Amino acid sequence: MRRAAVRPNHRIAVVAVSVVVTLAVCIGYTIADIYDVAPGLLTAKSAPTRTYTSVPEPVAAGAVAGKVDRSVPIDAKKAKALVDELIKSQGVGDGTSVAIASADGTVVAERNLDTEREPASTVKTLTAFAAANTLEMSGTLDTEVYLTHADSTPTIVLQGHGDMLLGAGQNDPSHINGRAGLATLAQRTAQALAQRGIGQVALAVDDTLFGDDNISSALEQNNDGDAMYTPLSSMAVDGGRMRYGMAADPDAFTDYPTLSRTTASDAAETFRELLSAQGITVTDSSDTSGIDASARIATVSSAPLNEIMAFMLRHSDNTLAELFARLTALKLGTGNSMSADIQAVTQVLRKQGIPTQGLRLTSCSGLAAGTRLRIPTLLAVQRSLVALDTPGAAELEGLSVPGLTGTAKNRAASDGVKGLARVKTGSLGGVRAMAGNVSREHGGVLLFAVIVNDSSDELAANDAIDEFMAGLAKL
Repeated sequence: MRRAAVRPNHRIAVVAVSVVVTLAVCIGYTIADIYDVAPGLLTAKSAPTRTYTSVPEPVAAGAVAGKVDRSVPIDAKKAKALVDELIKSQGVGDGTSVAIASADGTVVAERNLDTEREPASTVKTLTAFAAANTLEMSGTLDTEVYLTHADSTPTIVLQGHGDMLLGAGQNDPSHINGRAGLATLAQRTAQALAQRGIGQVALAVDDTLFGDDNISSALEQNNDGDAMYTPLSSMAVDGGRMRYGMAADPDAFTDYPTLSRTTASDAAETFRELLSAQGITVTDSSDTSGIDASARIATVSSAPLNEIMAFMLRHSDNTLAELFARLTALKLGTGNSMSADIQAVTQVLRKQGIPTQGLRLTSCSGLAAGTRLRIPTLLAVQRSLVALDTPGAAELEGLSVPGLTGTAKNRAASDGVKGLARVKTGSLGGVRAMAGNVSREHGGVLLFAVIVNDSSDELAANDAIDEFMAGLAKL
């Protein structure tokens, strides 16, 4: 599941405008001070966050593609020929659904539009849509230390709020993965203890945030070697990846090692070692009582949720997708379980007018076996992302750019498509899928979605989808 050079002149201009305005969106989201400690709007009591006190209005999602002329018509005959060519390609067959639509969602060419298919990781576009329409995307996920029972046996409680991209080192403001560092947290904790004359503490860990319902047999079915998913926890270092040191660029790694199943306790042990290195004697405790705001002595904050969402989409990170679904469920009050997550995502989709006929989610990442949906559901999400009046900038910013970023970095069949498409890929055994939007070479924007099920040649199916996408840019 981990899982586009353009002719000179006008195509270069399209890409240049796209890059400039995309940067404006990113700056608009991150200009506020990432260390603000005002209460956040992720208001579930069990999942507090921090939110910036002053955040500028985000640029409309559609502006990311520049000021394109959405009225440029799509040649329906050419679009149909492109669909026909895809269907006849090796690795693609009767188990395929595909559609090409204008920016307003009007379908101009399709095949098996309303057939239910297994969509793989394109499901993440639904989850990201629900989260972006529910959560305060400038909010952060804090990891905190509380000093309790200071008058008897000093106890510190390490409490996480869902940051599964903690770093083991100092805070890293230049990256998403590792923005909050446990070494910084240990240093701040030691300083706070020293100010109180405390040199020995008992350490307890509060990992109760997400309860116990964070795995299913349907997820495990596609989680060979624990490389695709680890159950949600209140904290994790590097997403729980069990490897020797961080990647050279922690935001752009390409390896997918085994994931720990004990991420919170792993993070706690790292914190314990770092605190000991600060000269504090640390023993064990299981007493997490006495936590309140006045007892907090140290905290570190994750990257804003919009940046974490971009990381999740570009890496097709299943655990982070489930995390966004859970935060959405807690915000909406549907519960603290995987079924509550599915209920919350579906609820938002329906409220926002996304068609859910035929939608059956077995997870919110697309990893679990048994999920089914129809092409119009994927198209409607893309329609919303390129609209000018919806809060879709956070998701649109995270979609992969074929030839440039994310899981589609190596998915550009021609130089002409590089920089012109934003997509989400999907792959499971026998399943290859892609959904996204394309800034066309000759002007205008189109939407597309394709799902191939029961493929006998998955690599050939990938190639066929890539050729199809490259053809979309020429329509």
